[in-house]
Amino acid sequence: MDSVILIFTAGMFAGAMNALAGGGSFVSLPALIAVGVPPVLANTSSTVALFPGGLASAWAYRSGLQPVGGVPLRALPATTLCGGLVGAVLLLRTSAVAFTFVLPWLLLAASIALMFGRRIGDALRARWHIHANAVLAVQFALGIYGGYFGGAVGIMMIAMWGLLDKCDVQRLNAPRTLLVSAANIVAVLAFILAGAVRWPETLTMLAGAIIGGYGGACIGRRAPPRVTRAITLLATSCITVAFFVKTYAPSLLHR
Repeated sequence: MDSVILIFTAGMFAGAMNALAGGGSFVSLPALIAVGVPPVLANTSSTVALFPGGLASAWAYRSGLQPVGGVPLRALPATTLCGGLVGAVLLLRTSAVAFTFVLPWLLLAASIALMFGRRIGDALRARWHIHANAVLAVQFALGIYGGYFGGAVGIMMIAMWGLLDKCDVQRLNAPRTLLVSAANIVAVLAFILAGAVRWPETLTMLAGAIIGGYGGACIGRRAPPRVTRAITLLATSCITVAFFVKTYAPSLLHR
């Protein structure tokens, strides 16, 4: 019963985080590993569990969907879908040992994106302005990342879109949630068909993520961005440090 409560609560928080600022996998993935799910299965199960919550967020934001920097909205999901499939296949071919050692670095990359993604976008935009076709190429790469791991991929998308023009971050929440879901949909199908999902834990987390995803999107239209960002950064930083310590400290101590 304690495991069920932990997973359900983690799903709610993860769904809300994805709707508000991204980074929900920082909560869902450690929770699944904590109850005994192997790392690769925890990652695939987390993706499946958070997917409906992402759809709930996209539905809540549906009225704000519009082209991004002149790039037609219909072109971005198609490109992201293709990248997501590639990323999912790569994950399924990754061994549990390899994924365990690469996971802290994926979390670190996601943490950096959450912390500095907007600043990086502003700095790059001051020096470069990219063509819409280049956006589709980068979007494909982000789709691969989203299908493989996906932590903070929404923030990375917003930073990249900033190279097109100066965007209102609040306005980009709608296309962000849609495209994160696009990156995940083919990954979800691939994981299910491959039998790489722990269903009891996944369904429990899924229920919580739907509630958290829809509620987070509703809160996101009213909550002060600084508050949600500060909470997200604190949580992601602590979890990243914990995974580095758990993964690498034992080997350092045995030297």
